[in-house]
Parts: sequence; C-alpha cells; structure tokens
Amino acid sequence: MQSIRYRLVEFFIGFVLIPVSFVLEFQLWIKLVIGSLAFVYVTYVLLKIENNKFKIRQHINWTQFWQRTIIKFLAIAIITSIYVYIVDYKNLFEVIKSKPMLWVAILFVYSVFSVYPQELVYRTFFFQRYESLFRSNALFIMVNAALFSLAHIFFKNTLVMIFTFVGGILFALTFKKTKSTLLVSIEHAIYGCWLFTVGMGEMLGFPN
Repeated sequence: MQSIRYRLVEFFIGFVLIPVSFVLEFQLWIKLVIGSLAFVYVTYVLLKIENNKFKIRQHINWTQFWQRTIIKFLAIAIITSIYVYIVDYKNLFEVIKSKPMLWVAILFVYSVFSVYPQELVYRTFFFQRYESLFRSNALFIMVNAALFSLAHIFFKNTLVMIFTFVGGILFALTFKKTKSTLLVSIEHAIYGCWLFTVGMGEMLGFPN
C-alpha cells in the first residue's frame, strides 16, 4: 500500500486538478490524451497495486438491487418528465420519436464507453484508494458525490452539476452497499439513458 501522502497527491491531481483544467481553453486532443493517461493509470493501480480482478462479484442480491433501483428510477422519471414538459416541451421524448436508431446507438455507446469507465474511476478506484482516509462514512459519500459533480464542470451548467451531485450520492450509496462495479454501472446507465430519452440529452452532452 502506498503512503498516505502519495494517495493525497494522487487524489488532488486526479479528482480536482484534472477536472478543473478541462474548463480551460486548450486543444481537445490534449484533453483526450490527459484523460486517457489518467484512465490507464487508474487501471494499472487497480490491477497491479490493489490486486483487483475484473470479474463479476459473487452472491449479488439482484432482487434487492432491482427493487431499489426501480423505485429510484420511477421518482427520477416522474420529476424529470414534469421538468421537461414545463421547461422544454418540444424536446420531450423527441429523440426516440424522430431518431430511434440514433437513440439505440447512443444508449449502447454511452453505457459501455462512458458509464463503466466513470464508475471504475469514481467508485471502484475512489473507494479502494481513499475510503480509509475518512473517519465519517457520510462525509466520504458527500466528497465522492461532490468530486463526481466536479468532473462535469466542463459543461458549465449549474443544473448538470446538481444532477450529477445527486447521482453521485445515489451511485456512492449503491457501491457502498454492494461493492459491485457492475451494479452501480447498470444503475448509472439506467438514469443517464433516461435523461437522454426524456429530452435532456443536449444539456448532458449527448449528440442530437
């Protein structure tokens, strides 16, 4: 196990400095390189330092997971449907009505190439590297959610920051309970895909 000082530096660079730097105006390819190198580093640490294996966790309580997720999803679906209906009615379910094939393609790409890497970094890696540094579970969950929200600061949208903070809390609680990257990725994908479906995709960076 690496020293606490090393992990604190790692924490600051990976979860504060890099996300904030993406707000600055510089070449997109440089941002992609920085993000890619950071993800390679995370994968290396998980496999070589933390001795993880990429496999599905055994003894998953699927029934309980789906019960909890469906309840949360219904609440999110109702709130966001009302919001889009009031604020942006013309986009309510517009993408699935006008571009169903694009809708299917984006949901697949988003779930596999965006959601899973995010959860690998912000839940699996973050919990294993930094949970022991916090005495309070509640504080740890809030910090995790706040940094997950910070990762979306490049959108420069207050509502996005609020959504991702709330989502960060939900995902952190799920991971805390299940210790499963797969389950928290499924939950994340469901909520994210719904926001795209209901008509909030443009705000969250989905292609139109």
